[in-house]
Amino acid sequence: MPGPPSELVQQLYRTPPDRFVAARDAAVAEARRAGDPGTARQLARLRRPTVAAWLVNLLAIHRPELVADLVQLADALRVAQRELRGPRLRELSAQRRAVVGALVAEVRKLAAAEPDAPPAGRLPLAEVEATLNAALSDTEVAEQVRTGRLLRSASYAGFGEVPRPQLRLVTDDDEPEPEPRPVAQRARPDAASRADAAQERAAQAERAAQRVARAERARRRRALDRELDRAHTDQQRAEAELTEATGQERDGAAVLDGIETELAELERRRAVAEQDLSRARLARRAAERAVTVARRRAGEVEAAVEALAAEEGDADAGGGAAD
Repeated sequence: MPGPPSELVQQLYRTPPDRFVAARDAAVAEARRAGDPGTARQLARLRRPTVAAWLVNLLAIHRPELVADLVQLADALRVAQRELRGPRLRELSAQRRAVVGALVAEVRKLAAAEPDAPPAGRLPLAEVEATLNAALSDTEVAEQVRTGRLLRSASYAGFGEVPRPQLRLVTDDDEPEPEPRPVAQRARPDAASRADAAQERAAQAERAAQRVARAERARRRRALDRELDRAHTDQQRAEAELTEATGQERDGAAVLDGIETELAELERRRAVAEQDLSRARLARRAAERAVTVARRRAGEVEAAVEALAAEEGDADAGGGAAD
């Protein structure tokens, strides 16, 4: 039977826990109105997450690429731990702390963007951090974190087994399974002979452990030697890249200095040209004014000359008549 749409389930687990039940019941009612009782039953089985699990769900839903980085780092940590690569393990452990710290900070941002989220001072960020650390140490927990459908937080102490009962994944049937009961130990007869046999087994186990320890130290030595060779190779490559990058930086700085010098000269020439243009404009305007005055004066003089010529003509005409 197909389950409810993944988008709908994701939307429900994006909902703050105090509104989860109401949103789930509304989705169940909608499925029943749509004539889909199977989906309605499966939706009704969904359980409300704790606030810490809801915060982890927000991270998986809104920032899946960060959770993918967490899973990738978990794989690298497990490989380094299996190979007992001390320097690499220390490096990845430091990276683990940085990544988990960044993810917790991102969770705080996502919660701040939710209108119905608890106040920042009441966010269970310690549980969120514990769950993320648990995901780093256990592939099953990491996969459950990636789904974005957690119901409970997880905790761990160092790398190793995680108490999985503290973390639950939403499934079609969310009924809790009964915990197995411990089998009562029966009294063993002949305690003395068994004690002797136990001592012998302990001695054999100790000798075997010593042989294993010697072999393990030898294997660790070989692994460390290989790691040291790789580290030296990486160092040489990094130093060569640094030398090349330094030369490129120096060349780039020289080119930039030349360009800045050219720009300064161009700015100076531009300022001089602007000054020359301003002076030329002033001279043109002054010349235009002088031309206007000269033309007006010339017109006035021409009018006076014409008037004088007319007077002379009238005078000559009057003298001729008198003769």
